[in-house]
Amino acid sequence: MSPPRLKKILVIDDEPDVVTYLAALLGDHGYQVSSALDAREGFAKAKTTRPDLITLDISMPNESGMRLLRDLQNDAETASIPVIIITGISSEFQRFIATRKHLRAPDAYFEKPIDRGELLAAIRRILEPPSP
Repeated sequence: MSPPRLKKILVIDDEPDVVTYLAALLGDHGYQVSSALDAREGFAKAKTTRPDLITLDISMPNESGMRLLRDLQNDAETASIPVIIITGISSEFQRFIATRKHLRAPDAYFEKPIDRGELLAAIRRILEPPSP
């Protein structure tokens, strides 16, 4: 019997310190982590690496995380990948996202600085649902 496959998480954030922190945190908890520092690179990696989950910053230069979220949801190859928003934008923005008709709500939403325990619990809930 082969060991279970490590779940892959793609971290997309323009702040290298955040990427480093999340990569270390997730790696220490048994996830295989890749990263991207902007939306374009993130979209390309999502299509090539087929992660099990994406963490996404909203406020990034050039192309926003909102546009990337829409692109991910509208692409047949990436539409089913769960997305957790991790951003410095206030919770009012979470309510704004919920009102967008052309966007599916993210699977979870966290404001920076994040609570690592809550983030890990959300990831486990999304990636490792209880067996029947």
